[in-house]
Amino acid sequence: MKEYINLIRQSGINGDIIKMMINEHVPVREKLMKLYARYKADPAGVPILTRSIIDYGSAGTDKVQRIDDKVNNKLNNSFDSEIIDTKTGYMFGHPISYETEDKQLKDQVSTFNTRNNIEDADSELGKMASICGYGARLLFVNEEGNECLRNVDPWECIILALDDITEPTYALRYYSVFEWVSGKKVESYRADFYDETFIYSFKSSDKAKYDLIETKPHLFNGCPLFGVPNNKEMKGDTEKVISLIDAYDRTLSDASNEIEQFRLAYLIVKGASLDDEDMEKLKKNGVFEVFDDNGDVKFLTKEINDAMIENHLNRLEENILRFAKTVNFSDGSFGGTITGVAMRYKLMALEHKAITMERKMTAAFRYQYKILCSAWSKRILAGKDAYLKLWFQFKRNLPANILEEAQASAELKGLVSEETRLALLSFIDDVRFEIERMRAEADAYTIDDNQDDDEEQEVNEDDEAFQKDERK
Repeated sequence: MKEYINLIRQSGINGDIIKMMINEHVPVREKLMKLYARYKADPAGVPILTRSIIDYGSAGTDKVQRIDDKVNNKLNNSFDSEIIDTKTGYMFGHPISYETEDKQLKDQVSTFNTRNNIEDADSELGKMASICGYGARLLFVNEEGNECLRNVDPWECIILALDDITEPTYALRYYSVFEWVSGKKVESYRADFYDETFIYSFKSSDKAKYDLIETKPHLFNGCPLFGVPNNKEMKGDTEKVISLIDAYDRTLSDASNEIEQFRLAYLIVKGASLDDEDMEKLKKNGVFEVFDDNGDVKFLTKEINDAMIENHLNRLEENILRFAKTVNFSDGSFGGTITGVAMRYKLMALEHKAITMERKMTAAFRYQYKILCSAWSKRILAGKDAYLKLWFQFKRNLPANILEEAQASAELKGLVSEETRLALLSFIDDVRFEIERMRAEADAYTIDDNQDDDEEQEVNEDDEAFQKDERK
């Protein structure tokens, strides 16, 4: 939709353009909402949960009724949430570290991150980007005058950028609100358009016409609503395997139907004649009496090829995990005997996917702090270009062998910098903070040692003075 950029530059923003953009965005909005509904296992997003009983037609006579269409199990196997949650835990189980050598910038970033619960916000942003293909974040100044952020649902956002949504030219957020009119709750529609200086707020009662109701500065130098893509194509992690997941759901549901239909099977009685009274006694007593030597009693059931079903499900699961580039950590091969190198091979596909998202998030975060520094510089809290001195450290969340890490770290002492050496330890989230603590402790121990030396020297001087007095 970047063709709207030139139109907005030529004629400015107005209600007609807002309406055109929203109407064109409807298919994308519906797709993203369906992906999120599928992640939540809502019936609106999972086909198996809304399927109806299959009509195989009549048996050809009124005296015979079908029984294989009486059971309709709807078993959802939520590979979707497993794929997303595995990646989210792998990438954001350890919070992202924000590192800088600029003391003034570091104080501002620390305060901003604490105020906005950045660890949770980053994790949720990454999760939404993995589900829908991209996430969205809005920067704003609250009533107290503090810079804040809010993650925005991507289906509410239209981000216009010449190249990458991490650096937007314009952005639009549209959503519905409820207002009380004469004691009744009435739904209305809002649209907030952002450029590099202002917020243009539009309102509509029926989506047919959007009227401009307010224009105000957002206090940043740049568009404060930006996107965080999952990859260049902005595809969710499960989009390529949705058909495989649906096939798994259908196969397992149908297999469950077959098993449950065993109890609905026809009863065949050979060599005996049963009237209605006999049938009632049979239901009550559960006993047959057959006088014919060739008589027999059995159920008419279908044979189930369980091996074929099991192989089919195994192949589907294998392909789902393979093409979604994820792993099953409940697999027995992830035991305590697996080596570090072997684990890296098993995680290679997931790691490649994580690296792609990491680079996209780095670009988005750099833009985020570029916008924030534009506001901080106005209050002389940080330099306008201070964001260039800020970098972001991602650490994977994996079971740690602390003894092995400690031995490797000890071997590297003196061969690499302390910062690099400590960064290899998985239980240290903020390397620079750890270094500062080590220095503080070292200074404290030095002061204590000096105090001990001074006290010892004073004792020795007192002893010498006492001995001199004794000699006198």
